[in-house]
Amino acid sequence: MRRRHVGWIASTAAAVLVAAGAITYAVAEDDGSAGASTPAAGSADAGFARDMAVHHQQAVEMSYIVRDRTKNVEVRRLAYDIAQTQANQRGMLLGWLDLWGLPKVSADPPMTWMGMGDMASGKDGALMPGMATNTQMRKLQTLSGKQAEILYLQLMTAHHKGGIHMAQGCVDKCTVGVEKRLAQGMVAGQRSELDVMAGMLKERGAQPLP
Repeated sequence: MRRRHVGWIASTAAAVLVAAGAITYAVAEDDGSAGASTPAAGSADAGFARDMAVHHQQAVEMSYIVRDRTKNVEVRRLAYDIAQTQANQRGMLLGWLDLWGLPKVSADPPMTWMGMGDMASGKDGALMPGMATNTQMRKLQTLSGKQAEILYLQLMTAHHKGGIHMAQGCVDKCTVGVEKRLAQGMVAGQRSELDVMAGMLKERGAQPLP
């Protein structure tokens, strides 16, 4: 059963990668480059692109850390799938900011585009919902085997929940069609991965972080 679930994730990730080229071409017909209005620097479209690029980068880092800390085939495959999918999506988000001529950083606090700019952020490196702290990231680097697997699955579960919250915010607030569709794909894909990770944690006698 586990192999079927992880295999499904692998095929989903591959589909996202294949679709990326099509999305890259489609964006020219779906944003300012074809005459439509380009998103403003303070828009939900730009804010989501900036914030999710940062959020995704941490997921990529966590995934490559655990691949070096365990020999478990299923965890390594899951981590690789997450790293590849989110690195690809991150490139698309940053590419859109370039296409729109907008900065990749903002003076506004993270999550301002969702009306959450006044939330406590930056504590020990956790800039946005679900992000691991610097202390948690360092701890992951010290563990190996089952302990590394459990902490990774716990941290990535929290990370996905925060990512889904942000992606749904873009679905609700973004105006660029191709970006809204990518965000909806993130919601669906990460929800499926949450189910897989819940099963993996249960097999290891562990629970998500409170």
